[in-house]
Amino acid sequence: MKKVRAHVIITGVVQGVFFRAHTQKEAEKHTVFGWVKNKEDETVEAVFEGKQAEVEALVQWCHTGPPFSQVDQIDIKWGNYTGKFLRFSILY
Repeated sequence: MKKVRAHVIITGVVQGVFFRAHTQKEAEKHTVFGWVKNKEDETVEAVFEGKQAEVEALVQWCHTGPPFSQVDQIDIKWGNYTGKFLRFSILY
């Protein structure tokens, strides 16, 4: 199965609603590796790597996010799988 990388920026009400923790939980459920972090401009940034179908499922989840979030926009840049991540982390 093809492996891919997605770099996403999520805009909306996405900080202060446990978006990072929920993203980590979803990533682990889909066996997707990478990271997620809050940015100073009140967006959330993440890198997802894994099997294409699993990464696509996680990106799709990001369009809704966790309860109390309101996702207005997602910018996605697809790239080549690097395999450099051993787990999914929350960066601070």
